[in-house]
Amino acid sequence: MQIDFGKYSDGLVPSIVQDVDTQKVLMLGFMNDEALKKTEESGNVTFYSRSKKRLWTKGEESGNFLILKSISPDCDNDTLLIKAHPLGPVCHTGADTCWNEKNESSDFLFFLESVINLRKNASPDESYVAKLFAKGINKIAQKVGEEAVEMVIEAKDNNEELFLNESADLLFHYLMLINAKGYTLKQVLNVLERRHHK
Repeated sequence: MQIDFGKYSDGLVPSIVQDVDTQKVLMLGFMNDEALKKTEESGNVTFYSRSKKRLWTKGEESGNFLILKSISPDCDNDTLLIKAHPLGPVCHTGADTCWNEKNESSDFLFFLESVINLRKNASPDESYVAKLFAKGINKIAQKVGEEAVEMVIEAKDNNEELFLNESADLLFHYLMLINAKGYTLKQVLNVLERRHHK
């Protein structure tokens, strides 16, 4: 990949970051050759900060890293499209994108998936997710079964709040089970998409 860093006087090329799962545009940064190399080597998207005059890895202070999935130059080799998996909100304001966009419902599931992935390695004393992961996959699978039964029970009644809460519990624990098995929500959605197009 040959990038034309000399096209602009400051030696920086615009770098557009897109969510690899939702395809939503997250932010725009600038890279020099050093930032590009660090991004490729570390797997964490790194820019050159024009205000700080140094390399800056997204998430180095907040923990909301952008996990690199792919880098593609445009047709003139002077702009980069970076597809990444965000570990939390991208904007310093707390918004999901630098255009102050919040997650839509479907996008929130991907965000929740990333939160589960982060918390599973926390201390079991501090995180419910870590505590359940520490008990192993059998316990996680059992919990999914329990939540499914509770949702079915509530489906027989007409209490909207209880039904929706049990549905949320089931979905949350289902995401945990997918993670524990080493899969992602995107892989499950791919199966549904393939079935839809048959």
